[in-house]
Amino acid sequence: MVRGLRPWATLAGLVLLVACGGPRYAPGPTQPTRPTPPTSPTGQGTGLINQRVDDRTIDRITVAAGDYQQCYGELAAARVEFSPMPDRDDGTGCAYVDAGMVTVDWGTVARLSPERPLLSCPAALAMSVWRRQVVEPAARDIFGSDVVQIDLMGAYSCRNVNGAATGRRSAHARANALDFGGVRLRNGRRITVLDGWSAGGDEARFLRRVRDESCRIYGTVLSPEYNAAHRDHLHLEIREATWTMCR
Repeated sequence: MVRGLRPWATLAGLVLLVACGGPRYAPGPTQPTRPTPPTSPTGQGTGLINQRVDDRTIDRITVAAGDYQQCYGELAAARVEFSPMPDRDDGTGCAYVDAGMVTVDWGTVARLSPERPLLSCPAALAMSVWRRQVVEPAARDIFGSDVVQIDLMGAYSCRNVNGAATGRRSAHARANALDFGGVRLRNGRRITVLDGWSAGGDEARFLRRVRDESCRIYGTVLSPEYNAAHRDHLHLEIREATWTMCR
């Protein structure tokens, strides 16, 4: 059922979600145009999204993600537009809290495709750090070109792990995970996990650097080296427990 709207979500109308068993990528439905979210409701934020990744980044994200006002404040301070959605629980294990659609990041030229992924605020915060501090610097260092598009293969989706008919729910069903398929560069080059992971050379180096540095942001990172189900994407899941996995 749909929980009561929170104060910060009064502008978001009730929406219909993609039912279980739908396509792997399930973006949020179209919403009416709304004004840009205000500057941080708790001040200026800590600048987390603009800090270079180090061994404490995942801990800083976890702390900021533990409070919605702080999480939203980090996004707003970094000029990441996040459109809150009503909390949702359909009673089957597909549910999200403090989630919204990431619309525009004014601090980067890289757009998301598909646009407007539906993510929990912690997942949106992690993605914002990841795209600015991992994906874009790696492309500039290795290819000498800016990323103009980040190709996504999944965000919120009511499904089980690996899309299986039975079993436990995926972190995608809680809007806590993102699947990364590749990038498009300003010079026209496209790099995909499917074609580049085993290609050798700069493409493989870029994708492995993204995988390795993602492990300093996310609690679970799965690549083609994990299993065949991930041959065409990196699964990036925020830390929800004390253990981590980087494969």
